[in-house]
Amino acid sequence: MSETTEKKKVILSAIQPSGTITLGNYLGALRNWVKLQDEYNCIFAVADLHAITVRQEPKTFRQNILNAYALLLACGIDTDKSPVFIQSHVPTHAELAWILNCYTQFGELSRMTQFKDKSQKHSDNVNAGLFTYPVLMAADILLYQADMVPVGADQKQHLEIARKIAERFNGIYGTTFKIPEPYIAKVGARVMSLQDPTKKMSKSDENVNSWVAVLDKPDVIMKKFKRAVTDSEAVVRVGEGKDGINNLIGIMSAVTGKTAEEIETEFEGKGYGDFKTAVGEAVIETVKPIQNRFNDLLNNKDYLVEKYRSGAEFALKISSRTLDKAMKKIGFIAR
Repeated sequence: MSETTEKKKVILSAIQPSGTITLGNYLGALRNWVKLQDEYNCIFAVADLHAITVRQEPKTFRQNILNAYALLLACGIDTDKSPVFIQSHVPTHAELAWILNCYTQFGELSRMTQFKDKSQKHSDNVNAGLFTYPVLMAADILLYQADMVPVGADQKQHLEIARKIAERFNGIYGTTFKIPEPYIAKVGARVMSLQDPTKKMSKSDENVNSWVAVLDKPDVIMKKFKRAVTDSEAVVRVGEGKDGINNLIGIMSAVTGKTAEEIETEFEGKGYGDFKTAVGEAVIETVKPIQNRFNDLLNNKDYLVEKYRSGAEFALKISSRTLDKAMKKIGFIAR
């Protein structure tokens, strides 16, 4: 984990410790993060501060944070190449977030679609943190002078506001923050719900059969794929009006590396039952080594503690430079 590596661009990525990482999260994002480590200087975090905009049960929350950290490593993130830290262990995030709050307009935050959505979903707890969530996300990114941030469609608005805040600050005080660009993955599977394939796979879906968790047991994974929605044609091929089968072919392609054409040829003349079983088996084989590594890590708490502490030390060292620079420009007395 070196501070400078041949001027590679910096990419920052973070996941919330929700307790579950779906097959969609893995195939669409996490698997790509592993590949990015060879091309870029990557920084990875478990964004636990973001998670408390929704009430958490302390014991479960603590375990979810550790699980999320272990799962990042189990999926293939290499701590020798990339620092991996827990956000709340690096105080610069909260400090810069407060400063950036004072350079963010109320109107900008009130236009954020995620705030509107979450306010409706958690109407009994519309807290200030939920409102200023994008500013903390901006701090996460800007602290590390990130060149790029991998973003899904639902996070584009957050990156836009981070850019706007950085440009405003730079406009007042001179160049302080790098303006981050979105990173669009070259290849990223878009995994849809197994029960409603017009929607993205999401763990917030009330129907547990609609999504597969990376840590689901093999029999649970198989059961979910066998219950996957298909169509009445009973032909394994990509086509219009075949959202369910299109989704299953996409998943099969993502986990096996086979093209859609190869899959169609392989299952020519076979029914959906055979195909669903084959997809389930391929997914089980893909997540098996991740599950084994995850369990090994959880059984070695000392190793995890060593890794997240060294990750936090590295992150604090890098991020403190940016925070000190910003505070100096504003006029704070150096500590």
